[in-house]
Amino acid sequence: MTDLSRIPLINDKSSRQFEMEVEGRTAKVEYELNGTKMFLTHASVPKSLVDTGVCAALVEKVFAYIEENNLKLVPMCARVTAHLREHPEWKRIVEKGVEV
Repeated sequence: MTDLSRIPLINDKSSRQFEMEVEGRTAKVEYELNGTKMFLTHASVPKSLVDTGVCAALVEKVFAYIEENNLKLVPMCARVTAHLREHPEWKRIVEKGVEV
């Protein structure tokens, strides 16, 4: 399996999505940016990469991007919300008043 920590996160601003290419396939998280709030609207991972940790690695990289860019997270997708519940330390980047 590929070392997921070494795969770069691509921010395709024209498509409003973050991408990670793993073994020739693309996992992505779609977003909407409104001021300093980043709404993560949909995460998708190719079937062949499910249960490989790709989704978790991708979401971690997106969370780090949000924090590094002084943005606030508004999770709108079940996979992102599930990751937040598993890793409550990331709640520090969630927009105030948003329930997770």
